[in-house]
Amino acid sequence: MNPQAVDLSANPKSDDSAPSSPSPRVGDPDPVSNLQETPAMLGTQAATKVTKVLLVDDDDLVLDQLERVVTAAGYDVVTARNGDAALLSMQREFAPIVIADIDMPQMDGLALCRTIRRQSYSGYVYVMLLSSKDAEGDILTGLDAGADDYVSKRTPTTQLVGRLRTAQRILALEHSLKRALADRERMAMTDVLTGAHNRRYLLQHLSHELDCAQRSRGALSVLVFDVDHFSLVNDRHGHAAGDVVLKEVVQRIQQGLQRSCDWFARLGGDEFAVVLPQTDIAGASIVAEKLRRAVAATPIRLGTAKVRITISIGASELGVIAERDSTTMERLLDLADQNLYKSKKAGRNRVTAADTVDLAPTLPLATRSNSPTQLNLTLLTQLNLTLLCR
Repeated sequence: MNPQAVDLSANPKSDDSAPSSPSPRVGDPDPVSNLQETPAMLGTQAATKVTKVLLVDDDDLVLDQLERVVTAAGYDVVTARNGDAALLSMQREFAPIVIADIDMPQMDGLALCRTIRRQSYSGYVYVMLLSSKDAEGDILTGLDAGADDYVSKRTPTTQLVGRLRTAQRILALEHSLKRALADRERMAMTDVLTGAHNRRYLLQHLSHELDCAQRSRGALSVLVFDVDHFSLVNDRHGHAAGDVVLKEVVQRIQQGLQRSCDWFARLGGDEFAVVLPQTDIAGASIVAEKLRRAVAATPIRLGTAKVRITISIGASELGVIAERDSTTMERLLDLADQNLYKSKKAGRNRVTAADTVDLAPTLPLATRSNSPTQLNLTLLTQLNLTLLCR
């Protein structure tokens, strides 16, 4: 045996055609000790984040030998003695690297590899097949089964650990690529100025919310609001001040939406849409009033000046539409936008919901409408029962 090698075929399984490895000479240093003392290995171990490796072999001697080698190289090792146990181990605790023997009873390494490729895990699984059979046909069969690497049991430990480092580099590259794609997708769905979701996100996710509500016969409300007299802010204080106003409004709206399922997006300019799943028109009106008050509560500082900002809101809800099962998200948004226009026409800084509900901060209930729906809704608002839809 080479002093820097560990012969993993010390107990081969019925492989008469494979040449035997040379026997170790008396006085040869322990190969695992050599591995631990190699400076290059120590440097790699110190600089590398610990990666979990699943070792699968029905031969206890080979499995123990592998575990010592891989552990000495700085990896977190778990073991399994057959393919079924390996799959159960992967379900309990994901391991991004799997080293599996080919020749195992019941589920062999090839079947295990194919099964892993059919499963869905949190990340890519790098599979190394281990065998004393290293003919070209055997290697190609293993790679065709989905293996990333094929390792002979006569492979020196330095090469085995080097291949593990290669596996780790590939996994790190895969992780970086997934993270870059996720960041790119997030940026494509995010408004650059305010950090809120953008119109693209709204159209994509509102369609999904609508499908879910229609299938479950549940409620779904949409609010559309914009900043009152926003053009005057730009004219008097400059566009940079207008950006400050939009950012502050977004922050206040975000703080006002307390449920994790509620979200909002910037439609464009100073116009935004709020999506409230599982919320009827009464609940949506209460939420809208809460948001209106949150924005108007405190003036926004623009340099040395303080400016009082208000918003006008229009609301719509799937349940008030006769053709709810065939309603589109465009219809929901259009109804909310129509009610936003009514809020502006009525004096701004107010909420208009459906066709009859109009919550204005300045007029008492009885002087605005005798609608039963509006009476009930405003009474609830005056009692501050904001948990009705929560």
